[in-house]
Amino acid sequence: MTSRKKLDNKLDPRDGKRLVDSTQYRLVIADDHPLFRGALREAVAGLFAHADIGEAGSFDDVAKLLDHGGEVDLILLDLSMPGVRGFSGLMYLRAQYPSVPIVIVSANDEPAVIRRCMDFGASGFIPKTLGVEAMRQAIASVLKGGVWTPPDVDLSAVADAQTAAMLARLATLTPQQVRVLMMLSEGLLNKQIAYELSVSEATVKAHVSAILQKLGVESRTQAVIAAAKIEVGQWPQAAPLH
Repeated sequence: MTSRKKLDNKLDPRDGKRLVDSTQYRLVIADDHPLFRGALREAVAGLFAHADIGEAGSFDDVAKLLDHGGEVDLILLDLSMPGVRGFSGLMYLRAQYPSVPIVIVSANDEPAVIRRCMDFGASGFIPKTLGVEAMRQAIASVLKGGVWTPPDVDLSAVADAQTAAMLARLATLTPQQVRVLMMLSEGLLNKQIAYELSVSEATVKAHVSAILQKLGVESRTQAVIAAAKIEVGQWPQAAPLH
């Protein structure tokens, strides 16, 4: 699935806000709060003359929409939703759909979190407290090929050497290995992971071995701890899937 349409810069002369573009855009809003999804849909819809907007309330729903729904121009992703925690959802989507821009929309707007999202390949970060017009400008900027983060956030600060090395190692994981690591972090056993991914236990064991090798650790527990260290201490242990 690839998509990189560019948004027209022209404004609708009738209201000066809606962008004039005959292209049909397809976006996915991924957030587990229906009220916020509705508000974000309204904000996004006001930006386009034509838009197909899909909604997902869990990470599994996101994967289904992307796997079966055809081309997507933009994903608006909450960091914390059923099926993911921290940056794991962003990591997976960047690995699986490298050509699709992802904008994080989150209530957690700590500068360190924003920087980490950008490190993992997000095209933008929109705080949930941002006004509707500012959200539209941010989304339009990303669809035109740009990057958007809150202007008061310093992106130049770098992670310490150990964290930077782990970020680089995590970036080498394949999409399926990211999913396995996500499930390891949730405490699932190989048999449970195999069931969730519809693969054999032997395949899961091979993925786990590859993860350990790529992360430079010796056990599943060390892999989970290593992955958790890059979460900037912002998320508690994952709750059971809804």
